[in-house]
Amino acid sequence: MLEKSSFKNQLENLVSQPENQSYLLAVSGGADSMILTSLFLDFRDNIKNSETEFQVAHINYKLRGEDSDLDQKVVQDFCEKNHIKFHLYEVSEKDKKPEHSIQLWARELRYKFFKEIQEKEQLEFLVTAHHLNDQLETFIINLSKAAGINGLSGIPANDNNILRPLLHFSKQEIYQFAEENNIEFREDISNKKSDYLRNKIRNEIVPKLLETNDHFLENFKKSSSYLNQTKDFVQEQIQQIENKLTVFNKDYKILSKEKLEQESDFVKFEILKKFGFNQEEEIPKIFKAENNSTFFSKEYQLVVNRDELILTLKNENQEIRNEFVLINDFNFSQKLTTINIQTAIEDIEGIYKDFEWDFNAQKLQFPLRLRKQQDGDEFYPTGFSGKKKVSKFFRDEKLSILARQKIWILTDSENSVLGVLPLRQDRRYAKDEKTECVLKIFNETKNEI
Repeated sequence: MLEKSSFKNQLENLVSQPENQSYLLAVSGGADSMILTSLFLDFRDNIKNSETEFQVAHINYKLRGEDSDLDQKVVQDFCEKNHIKFHLYEVSEKDKKPEHSIQLWARELRYKFFKEIQEKEQLEFLVTAHHLNDQLETFIINLSKAAGINGLSGIPANDNNILRPLLHFSKQEIYQFAEENNIEFREDISNKKSDYLRNKIRNEIVPKLLETNDHFLENFKKSSSYLNQTKDFVQEQIQQIENKLTVFNKDYKILSKEKLEQESDFVKFEILKKFGFNQEEEIPKIFKAENNSTFFSKEYQLVVNRDELILTLKNENQEIRNEFVLINDFNFSQKLTTINIQTAIEDIEGIYKDFEWDFNAQKLQFPLRLRKQQDGDEFYPTGFSGKKKVSKFFRDEKLSILARQKIWILTDSENSVLGVLPLRQDRRYAKDEKTECVLKIFNETKNEI
């Protein structure tokens, strides 16, 4: 007979957080999720800490008619009886159901709903009722997809603030526990149909595997534990290799392309996958790409810069200013005016080294602005004869695309280029021996590109 304390111990081990932590339970009405809710109620009221807060979320997908409504009723009635805050999402016509991939659609819908509740109610952890049979089904699915060690390691018990306290218990143990403790639940009869891959594995493949060995699930649980330990070891080794390849790691990460290229395909993939480059066929393209080639994942931008790979967050949701007014007018009664750019424009970014330029203020057309490079920009850089396109100047300076994105152009009211910050001033406007009024523009920072 399975003791209630076994479930409670697993719950306590996983939920042994500091006082006043908060949880959102994903509850379908099945035996596993109703047991989870019952245990949390017991945990909250009797075991550990009366201040522990948990709430319940339920999705009514309206896929099984009256059965879906009865699932909802079981969960809602339990929450009302035990004074648990209940959140419901009822699928309606506005939630367009796809013709294919119903399971993927349902998963995306519920996790979006859970996230919204967590943010609104300030609930730190999401708790789901995945069990050992779910773990086995996931293993077989991932095995068929050549998912590698991460996929074969299965569903983690604690991952990104998602807790799964029942992973060590089989479906049979869960049903037994529900019966012995009089926990009401609803059986989803659609799970008996083998119309989806997971259902086919659950109904046709897993029973055959269990017939081969009385201890199959227990042995699988041990194997899963070994795989997780192996995965942790491999990831630790990968991290050590990545640390050795990292040239710079502050506002962005620079990896040695040359050294990474010498590693195995597995190591290359595992390192770049962390930044969203998880298509195996994409990895060789990165190493064969020309200088200044750019690749994008969902969150990152990767720039090939000669023997380096430069990785930066895309910051798609961050508003980026491309122009600033530096000085509106000049007081010609003063012989010297100084402007520290970092002081004048507090939120400017990308001016990465010190410089000091002296201008003949009488040659300037105010106001002066800082902006990003535009097509056709040209200037007369100090130290050179003649003029030069800013784009060619960048190439001659061997600046990567990332470095160019950080460069600011100083212009006057007629859009003439007065300098490329912080690299070179335009000599036409520089102070000379005849200058009477000087505008000194400088920057003080210890940051390096």
